[in-house]
Amino acid sequence: MTVLTVIGGSGYAGGHIVEAAAVRGLQVRSMSRGEAAEQIAGVTYETGSILDEADRARALEGSDVVVVAISPRGSMAGKARGAVAAIAREAADRGVRLGVIGGAGSLLDREGGSRLFESPDFNADYLDEAKEMSAVLDDLRAMSDAPDWFLVSPAGDFGPWVAGEYTGTYRVGGDVLLTDENGRSAISGADFGVAVVDEIENPSHHRARFTVAY
Repeated sequence: MTVLTVIGGSGYAGGHIVEAAAVRGLQVRSMSRGEAAEQIAGVTYETGSILDEADRARALEGSDVVVVAISPRGSMAGKARGAVAAIAREAADRGVRLGVIGGAGSLLDREGGSRLFESPDFNADYLDEAKEMSAVLDDLRAMSDAPDWFLVSPAGDFGPWVAGEYTGTYRVGGDVLLTDENGRSAISGADFGVAVVDEIENPSHHRARFTVAY
């Protein structure tokens, strides 16, 4: 049985990953800085921070895969980059596969184009967050002794404000933003969680970023 630990498992993306993994029958542990308001039967919930070396070691201990689902906002602003770099080195030492949930801002607007956050139309409220998660991706790609990592960028419309419904379908892309025939890029939290668990159970992206959308 695959043992999965989700750091940030009480958040929007992390919570959906935890739920999808539990439904699939994985052994799931959720770690977050605060106690999870809603808890799923069969999931082990712990408190801890990716910023703490001992907590990172605890997350890696006994895990086959660790997924980092944190957002560099609020008290985490400016700290996610260093924290992911640290756990990536530690995961490599322990032979643990590492997943990172990135934002859509680092996706390209077209093949060979610019990252979305470089557009003057990009929402300024999310600019710093997008830049930091883009740097996280750059750091992972540059690591010479990287673990077996993957980074997932969700569609452009993703979050509790556009939660959507479970459909059981999604498309997978690479570095370019996926859009539908109407130019919209979206995915529900539930389908995103399933997409991440699909990658965990059937690895097809190694030291690479991919994106998912309808």
